[in-house]
Amino acid sequence: MLTSLLAELCAVPAPSGAESELAELLHARWASRCQEVRRDRVGNLVARVGGSGPRVLLQAHMDQVGYVARFVSEEGFVLLDGSQGDRRNGPERRHPVGQPVKLLTREGAWLDGQIVASSGHVLTPEQRDKDKLAYDDFWVELGLGDRDAVLAAGVHVGAPVVFSAPARELGGLFVGPALDNRVGLALMDALIDAEDLACELWLGATVQEENGLHGARALALAERFDAAIALDVGLVGDIPSVAEKEFGTRLGDGPIVVHRDTGIVYDRRLSQHLIALAHERGIPAQDGLFAGYGSDGLAIAETGTPTALLTVGTRYTHTAFETIDPRDLDATADLLRAFLSTPLPDRPA
Repeated sequence: MLTSLLAELCAVPAPSGAESELAELLHARWASRCQEVRRDRVGNLVARVGGSGPRVLLQAHMDQVGYVARFVSEEGFVLLDGSQGDRRNGPERRHPVGQPVKLLTREGAWLDGQIVASSGHVLTPEQRDKDKLAYDDFWVELGLGDRDAVLAAGVHVGAPVVFSAPARELGGLFVGPALDNRVGLALMDALIDAEDLACELWLGATVQEENGLHGARALALAERFDAAIALDVGLVGDIPSVAEKEFGTRLGDGPIVVHRDTGIVYDRRLSQHLIALAHERGIPAQDGLFAGYGSDGLAIAETGTPTALLTVGTRYTHTAFETIDPRDLDATADLLRAFLSTPLPDRPA
């Protein structure tokens, strides 16, 4: 099942700029199943699966959202900065406190920690009434003692920190801290064994999407493809605090073909081709329009490759409890198999 692979991928931390462990796992899985697998100079994993015809790229990023260490106090607490965005804009205030994390040391080991904050009886009235969380309001507890002990363990300014709660089933859903974008990687892995390819299939597992699309841009500048499908998590509005008119997409209604996000209008021919294939094959699929969202598809399209964005609907994105419906994952795989076994739509000469 794809969820079993998804859980395996989620268990390997991959902060932006430190994706090597996950790349090594994927390399080991793909080496005997692809005609060519290699790492490029920035750390992307690139694979030629096989087939003949137009060169088609499936792409998904390896890195996950997280933090970096910015200061170690005398008492051994590790204060954080975001690994994405500007510290002065503040962190997301609703979810980080209380989450287990892993911190990558200078020597390459992972330390277990917990994101904590002052609470309960010791809070002042001002702290209780504060409605905006700042990066000085929470920190990582490693349980190692004072600053000297923490530094001796290999903690340093700039050390990556990521959520580390285990991926798990929750009723009929699947929850984990790094579904963005392990779902895309799991889908690419499943497509290696696709039959009746109507193209030469390539896979790109890229680095540093969350902080600027850097890996995808490097890949797109080095390689040329006739078409690309960027794979990622998608946005849904099927929770109490989100209006349906803002995000009409839902869990369980199939993959989301994104027509536009904050950065780009995706290739119309490819997008409509995906929707048409879904209808022809009886695969549930949704049309999407995303605000406050971007993907590696922008970097790929900017170099001249027609690019579509195909996503798996996900609740609570960029948290330690991202949530999907496994049926959407399976339906996305089915749609991708149909896409890869069908000629690309014609383009004007």
